[in-house]
Amino acid sequence: MLNCIRQSRDNLYLPKKIINSILIIVLGIMLGIFSKWLDNMSINDSIWWQNILGVLDLRNIFSEIQIWIFFALLISIFSNNYKRAGINVFLFFLGMNISYHLYSIFICGFNPKQYMKIWYFLTLLSPFAAIICWYTNKNNFFAKIIKLIILVIIFFMSFNIGMWYFDYYRLIYVILFIATIFILYRNSISKMIRKLKIKK
Repeated sequence: MLNCIRQSRDNLYLPKKIINSILIIVLGIMLGIFSKWLDNMSINDSIWWQNILGVLDLRNIFSEIQIWIFFALLISIFSNNYKRAGINVFLFFLGMNISYHLYSIFICGFNPKQYMKIWYFLTLLSPFAAIICWYTNKNNFFAKIIKLIILVIIFFMSFNIGMWYFDYYRLIYVILFIATIFILYRNSISKMIRKLKIKK
């Protein structure tokens, strides 16, 4: 039934699937360690590379959910089929959470059990969200609805809106929002660019 939204492709051999899954979970592990390392780091502005980390505010960015939603969206959309999207995103979050949790216990000396329960719960839900996101790669009605829902979620995570004001939380979230638009509508954008080139 959902093939009318986007056709699944299963043109990867089993060894290639295993390699892709290993790379995905390794990426999650590395980002989990990097995120916790940033959390535990005291920034010294006199050291140039630490000053850059402070200016970019990566410590707070990697502690909030927006960046992880963006990574999950990328992984799911560029997966070969909806099953692979669910598996890949699940493995990514599993690697990220386990490495973050173990780093907290063995390197930082404390166990953030309550905090990690939330992230493990989100990990269990992540395959279902990834499958939904995977179906955005077409231009039909259902895909448009899914894209709109994703954009609305990212929009309200990126901008602070009130009766008389409009502001953004962090510049990086505005960049992520714009990047999300390009990812979701990349086919339409590339068609528009091609048309403009033809007219020239």
